[in-house]
Amino acid sequence: MSHTLWWVSGKTEEDTVGKSPLLEWPGAVEAAWPDEGVAWHYGEPMREQRAAAESAAVVDRSTRGVLRITGADRLTWLHSLTTQQLDKLPAGTSAEALILSPNGHVEHHLTLTDDGTATWLHTEPGTAPSLVEFLESMRFMMRVEVADVSADYAVLTVLGPQAGDLTEGLEGVAARLELSSFGAIDLVVARDRLAATAGDLVRRGAAAAGMWAFEALRIAAHVPRLGLDTDHRTIPHEVGWIETAVHLNKGCYRGQETVARVHNLGRPPRRLVLLHLDGAAAAPGSPVLTGGRQVGFVGSSRVHAELGPVALAMVKRSVADDAPLVVNDQDGHEVAAQIDPDSGPVRPDRPAGHLLR
Repeated sequence: MSHTLWWVSGKTEEDTVGKSPLLEWPGAVEAAWPDEGVAWHYGEPMREQRAAAESAAVVDRSTRGVLRITGADRLTWLHSLTTQQLDKLPAGTSAEALILSPNGHVEHHLTLTDDGTATWLHTEPGTAPSLVEFLESMRFMMRVEVADVSADYAVLTVLGPQAGDLTEGLEGVAARLELSSFGAIDLVVARDRLAATAGDLVRRGAAAAGMWAFEALRIAAHVPRLGLDTDHRTIPHEVGWIETAVHLNKGCYRGQETVARVHNLGRPPRRLVLLHLDGAAAAPGSPVLTGGRQVGFVGSSRVHAELGPVALAMVKRSVADDAPLVVNDQDGHEVAAQIDPDSGPVRPDRPAGHLLR
C-alpha cells in the first residue's frame, strides 16, 4: 500500500506569489513542503500551540489557492459539480465541499462562502490551477466566471476560543469562512494588506503562530488534509468528510454512486486514525506495519504540546484499535504507534452531509 503525495506537480501558487512578508517577523523559520513560503514557527512552537488552544493565534496560510466565482448561476452550478448542497447557500454561510472523480475518489477539497455577489473558496497550495481547469471545462452555457485570485488575495487563519472576538469588525477582510474544525476562522484578505491585517490581529491580542501549531492542532482534532492524509484512492467515508462535506440527500453529481453505495453498506475499505507515537514524529508516507505486514500509511505527523508526537494514518478497516503498530520516524528509525481509541471505525449512522456555518 504505497502512498505518494500525489497532488503537487509543476508550478505552484508559491511560484506565483513568492514568500510571505510575515517571514520577516522576528524568529520566523520557514516551513517545508507543502507549505514553503510561510512560517513554520516564530521561535517558540509549543507556546504558539498553547496560545492557539487557550486564547487566540493567527496563522499565515497565504500559500493556499484562492478562487472567486461570480455570475448569476454560480451556486446552482457549484451545487451540480460538488458533493455539498449549495444551490440555496445563504450569504455569509460557510461550507466544505468535494469534487470527486467518476469513481468517487476525492480530487479537490474546497472551503467556501458566498457574500451575495461572489463565491470565495480556498484550496491546497498548488491545486488552484487544476481546479480552475476543471471548472472551466464544466461551464458550458452557465452564467459564471471563474477567477484564480491567489496573486491578489491570501488566507489568514485565526484559531482559539477568542478568535471570534478578535476578528470582529476587522478591516480589509474580503471573505470570512467559519467552520467547526478546531475553532478555525479563515480570513481572505488582500495580499498587499497581509502583514498589516496580521499585525492588527496581534495588536488585538492574538499570538503569531506558524504552521507547526496549526498542523499539530489539526492532527489532534482528526481533521484530514488533502494530499497529505489522502491518496488517489481516498473516498469521503474513509476520512470523515462524509460527515462534513457531503450532503446525502442532494441530486446527482459525479461520483455519487460510490458515495451512496458505501454509505448504505457502511463498510469503507479504510479509515483515518489518530496515532500516538513512542518517541518522535513519523515521516510522511511511512508505511504502517503490524507483524511485519503493511496495513496503511502515515499522512501528517507533528509533535503536539500536550499529546506529544501524533500522526494521522490511513489504515485498513480491519486493523484493530489495540493492534501493535510500527512506523518510521524522519530519520528512518522504527517507532511504536498506538491507535487512539476515539479514532474508531468511520460510523455510517452519524448525521452526514449538512455541515454549514
